[in-house]
Amino acid sequence: MRLIFLGPPGSGKGTQSQNICKDYGIKQISTGDILRKNVKDQTELGKIAAEYMNKGELVPDKIMIDIIASELKKPDYLKGFLLDGFPRTIPQAEALDGMMSKMGLKLNCVLVLEVPHEEIIQRISLRRVDKKTGKIYHLLFNPPLPEDNVELYQREDDKEETIRRRLMVYESQTKPLIKYYSSMGLAFKINGVGDFKEVYERIVKVLDSRLEV
Repeated sequence: MRLIFLGPPGSGKGTQSQNICKDYGIKQISTGDILRKNVKDQTELGKIAAEYMNKGELVPDKIMIDIIASELKKPDYLKGFLLDGFPRTIPQAEALDGMMSKMGLKLNCVLVLEVPHEEIIQRISLRRVDKKTGKIYHLLFNPPLPEDNVELYQREDDKEETIRRRLMVYESQTKPLIKYYSSMGLAFKINGVGDFKEVYERIVKVLDSRLEV
């Protein structure tokens, strides 16, 4: 099983990815984790990427493509992979197509987890963190008990204006990708609203239908 998983921040994609990888025996390729590892290990690509990351700039397509190409050659991914955070642009998607074609591999599908923006804003903006313990609460779904004696604060990333900016970036980056993969019959939209089990059942239904592709 080889797939790409797209979804806005706060859609629950991270947790769902873990279960997909466990149940289908595949490895997750998270570009964020890979970038950090390359920087930490001071690989040649990591050194170049760090120059951009330290300035708060996006790592250019060419470097990201080279990093993914290097990653896909590892034996860890022989049974399949789940790509998270790549591709982000059409040139990256086209480069991935070329890489996989050379390796004799095909994508099974591109999952697109859909959650309305207002739902995401509610999920994230009501998160609070206890200053003393670092424990994360949710004012609606998991509020602190009176006896918890917490001192809550809201992280910058959890503030509504920050979330809206991140969602705008996601929309501008992802819509062209959805169109690109839809034209190949590879994009499958998943309703991400509901409890974890319900959403995962929808995902499994799509994945099982694409196993033989």
